[in-house]
Amino acid sequence: MLYRILGKTGLKVSALGFGGSSLGGAFGGIDEQKGIRSVHVALDRGINLIDTAPYYGATRAETVLGKALKGVSRDRYVLATKVSRYGANDFDFSAGRVARSIDESLARLGVDCVDVIQVHDIEFGEIRQIVEETIPALYRIKEAGKARFVGITGLHPHLFRQVMDRVEVDQVQSYCHLALNDTALADLLPYLKEKEVGIFNSAPLAMRLLSDRGPPDWHPAPAALRERCAVAARYCRERGADLGRLALQYSVAQPDVHSTIVGTADPLRVEQNIRDAFEPLDPRLLEGVLAILKPVHNLSWSSGRPENNP
Repeated sequence: MLYRILGKTGLKVSALGFGGSSLGGAFGGIDEQKGIRSVHVALDRGINLIDTAPYYGATRAETVLGKALKGVSRDRYVLATKVSRYGANDFDFSAGRVARSIDESLARLGVDCVDVIQVHDIEFGEIRQIVEETIPALYRIKEAGKARFVGITGLHPHLFRQVMDRVEVDQVQSYCHLALNDTALADLLPYLKEKEVGIFNSAPLAMRLLSDRGPPDWHPAPAALRERCAVAARYCRERGADLGRLALQYSVAQPDVHSTIVGTADPLRVEQNIRDAFEPLDPRLLEGVLAILKPVHNLSWSSGRPENNP
């Protein structure tokens, strides 16, 4: 396993992180015992960063993760969770809800303190409130000893700058924007590096767009993007390769990203991901796939409040 220092936090995190959304059944039903074994396999193979949220599976992900972490030495993992999103359309960025949320998460996770507490999906909130109320509430959580560092997450990278120009954070988490089909986060990396901010890159397979299985029915990607990703998957299959493996290798290889987060509740898939992530990628295959995806490069989708979309 490769490890990197998470910005100015000083935390040493694995370059491949474990995404807790899978424990909540984000990509289909799960076997709880397999999910628990997945966490143990990840830890045993050197993954030490675990990211979750109360939103995943309507608190199920945190509950299952808490069972998995019971009896595991606290120094074996770096734990991140979130506040402010609790359902598909259930958001609350108020200070009062933040204070209750962290206590609920700590109880489910079975810990006294998380390493990183994050505002979940900032595009769904009013940026002024996030800056003036939500993030200060997170710093009070930090002062109370319930979290060590403060972060923000979201789909649209440009919002990170809007927030960080006004208030300091320790970490950001972007998803679907540093992958084979979309590198919008890359434009912000110099700014984040200057701020010494820790960077999590989630969904390197673009929530299964970049895979043989294809995206789930709920995926918000436009038709043109779905079609080009399907062509890229077929291109890889015809050459005895796998688009998902290439996508994972591509994202993990980004040197300025501290951890790439992948979710699975399958222990065998955890082991396969680790093997795949650190194999050298095929430059000719990469060139061919990027050419296929070029017509839809950085094509994304709307999310959150209208004023928060690019």
